[in-house]
Amino acid sequence: MINIPKGTKDALPSEIYKWHFIEAAARRTSEKYGFKEIRTPVFEHTELFSRGVGDTTDVVTKEMYTFLDKGGRSVTLRPEGTAGVARAFIENGLQGGAMPFKTYYLISAFRYERPQAGRLREFHQFGAELYGAEGPAADAETIAFAYRFLREIGVITAVKLHINSIGCPACRAKYQAALKEYFRPHLGEMCEDCRSRFDKNPMRMIDCKEENCKKYTANAPRMLDFLCEECRAHFEGVKSLLTAAGVSYDVDPSIVRGLDYYSRTVFEFTSDALGAQSTVLGGGRYDTLLSQLGAKPTPAVGFAAGLERLIMLLDALNISPAEKKADCYLLGMDENSREKAFLLAEVLRSEGLICETDLLGRSVKAQFKYADKLGARFVVVLGEEELSEGAAEVKDMETSASVRVRFGALAQYIKQRRKV
Repeated sequence: MINIPKGTKDALPSEIYKWHFIEAAARRTSEKYGFKEIRTPVFEHTELFSRGVGDTTDVVTKEMYTFLDKGGRSVTLRPEGTAGVARAFIENGLQGGAMPFKTYYLISAFRYERPQAGRLREFHQFGAELYGAEGPAADAETIAFAYRFLREIGVITAVKLHINSIGCPACRAKYQAALKEYFRPHLGEMCEDCRSRFDKNPMRMIDCKEENCKKYTANAPRMLDFLCEECRAHFEGVKSLLTAAGVSYDVDPSIVRGLDYYSRTVFEFTSDALGAQSTVLGGGRYDTLLSQLGAKPTPAVGFAAGLERLIMLLDALNISPAEKKADCYLLGMDENSREKAFLLAEVLRSEGLICETDLLGRSVKAQFKYADKLGARFVVVLGEEELSEGAAEVKDMETSASVRVRFGALAQYIKQRRKV
């Protein structure tokens, strides 16, 4: 027996409609905001992530699937979507096009970490990126986009938006110095990861999940107190626009996000319905990423949402998207009528109907039972008498009413009746 790899999960036909529901909402909302889809490779050169995501992050230091290919080159399965999109933006000369550049993606990504509810080694994301706009309106539009998407799938009342500013490199340097001064007396009592981050990036210490470290991080200096005037004005602009747009939020100084490329605005949508894995969507501004990858500086802002967590949230809230079911099942009572049912099914499918028919030689009783399992609204019964008349007996499975309908009028009849 070959088993599924640890930390991965099958999306079965019986539940795939939930994925389609979220993906369709993602595409609809993206279209409304002018974002067009991009598709990038599932693996990239390892240097893209070590330079772009940051070599002090857990993603790069602990979680990446990195290996040598047959040519001896180090490649990595993408752990997130932003770096790959940035690489594509630079490599395909999109910096020379009309700005802002807006794009979205629906991808699978990979991180080697301990599997748990809402956290898998292969996971799926809906993400969006906006390049070329540095003002607070770009941040506010991106957050409003995420807000509208969550409203589109029906979960907005169960999530909270948290925002923060982590400043620019200039004001962040002063903040990091203050953090070092604060944490230095406690380093011996903090975890190994925090001690490692102390010199490389002390802001990452604030994001530590160890309970012992939280008692120190809770009283750490706040980035908001160290913002330069330009960053403070930017953050006030974002807040003002969100308020004007009716997007409610809480300012949360503890948000730093887990990737090194973020600057200024960062945000998360969280839900109490998901327990420990409460974040369902997160993002922020990353104005320095493209220059870190060797391109000219280009402002950017974006977000990503985990599809698995969104499905968990739908289930927790008992939100059941409409599952597409068969419009009709064509039931043949004998060999000749089964052949006619097969041909009629093709005609009805060409008319846009979802049709099923018998492929196993079942009895009439077994076919009715199978049609019921499929959730078919109508059963089109064909037998010797129906073939001779050129009309089928159509049974409405919701009302149990039956009516004779000529073969040529079946599609129109079913389309009209399914609306009732």
